[in-house]
Amino acid sequence: MLADLLRDLFKIEARNVAINHDQYSLNSLNGFFDTEDGQFFFKFHQEEGEEAMSGEYYRADILARAGLPVDQPLLMSVLPGEQILVYRRRTDPRFSDVLRALDLNDDPAARAKAVDAERKLNAALLGVYRKTLHAVTAAEVSAEPVHRLFYERLIDPPTGAYPGGRLASFYVGKSFAFPGLTLDWQTLSRLRFSINGTEYRDSLGALFDEAHERLNPNRLAGAGGVTAHGDAHNANVWYEAHGDTAHLSFFDPAFAGENIPTLLAEVKTTFHNILAHPLWLYEPSLAAQHYSASATLDGNLLQVTCSHTPSDVRRELLAVKGEAMWRPLLAELKVRGMLPSDWRRVVRLGLFLCPTLVMNLRAGATSHNPVSSLIGLSYAVMAGSEPVGCEDTLSRFFDSIDPDRG
Repeated sequence: MLADLLRDLFKIEARNVAINHDQYSLNSLNGFFDTEDGQFFFKFHQEEGEEAMSGEYYRADILARAGLPVDQPLLMSVLPGEQILVYRRRTDPRFSDVLRALDLNDDPAARAKAVDAERKLNAALLGVYRKTLHAVTAAEVSAEPVHRLFYERLIDPPTGAYPGGRLASFYVGKSFAFPGLTLDWQTLSRLRFSINGTEYRDSLGALFDEAHERLNPNRLAGAGGVTAHGDAHNANVWYEAHGDTAHLSFFDPAFAGENIPTLLAEVKTTFHNILAHPLWLYEPSLAAQHYSASATLDGNLLQVTCSHTPSDVRRELLAVKGEAMWRPLLAELKVRGMLPSDWRRVVRLGLFLCPTLVMNLRAGATSHNPVSSLIGLSYAVMAGSEPVGCEDTLSRFFDSIDPDRG
């Protein structure tokens, strides 16, 4: 079928077509094929309801013109249902694979090299964001395809009905099996979480409702817009090593744009490249082997105990993301008078939607099991909600990037 598609779209004869088994391809297929002109890599992306969604696909030239390191596709189709990019095949690993190896078997020298590559990429990104930051209209923001990763997964795009889209199909009216406890959505959505003794302010239902209200594209123009990839999780990033140093470059800019809301530009990278690892989002069967989790119901509080903690490399990446990207970017917005008073909520709500709507976290629905489901929903709450009466890793992170704090 893929060989036929490539022939129909590009008039090429693909041989030896192979699809990769790729835990990171949650909404896409990728793989390799040969032609008489050499070896190639392809990535095919599909979003449900995409024919009714706004904006364009795949604008790698936007990123290249802005000075971002991006691998340009040789062939491209942007047709709904037939979105495919073709690249010359490379031997470089993706950054996701490099970091996974460090998650499972830490190597301080290799970790330092990877973290340095991340720091250099963030410095380059920050320069582009500062250069391209500009005032935008609600119409310009709304036309960006990046909202397919956030707001448009909360609604039925043709009608705007809420709850709709992935939120409705994944969770509403469904049953949730956790270790030691099974709950229906009506009950679960109203519970607050206590995770390893730390209580959180907002329930899952309240966070989805607030995200539907605040992440509406019409309300995201206040912090301006920038030229950004928008979906630069590390499975879309090449890791090019040269001796003791390495550098990173993007590919698959399906959601790139010139008017991406500034506060959303780095949300996907912050969650998927740092908080989603190791294992629990992308390899739930391994998460169940490595970690334990349990839940009990205490009135309106879901008491969660979880053994998962971020690995050394993920903690260092979080520090880099705060120091080299978020704090100076927020400071730039403040200097220009473009920093909304509720910026912290906007970023947190974006982080919350990353794991909950990228794939179905319900045990048994796809690949998730009761342990990984509970870990995933717990991390989503920790990302989206403030802790009550104390601090946690993410509240300290947000304090560290707040331009109003010394």
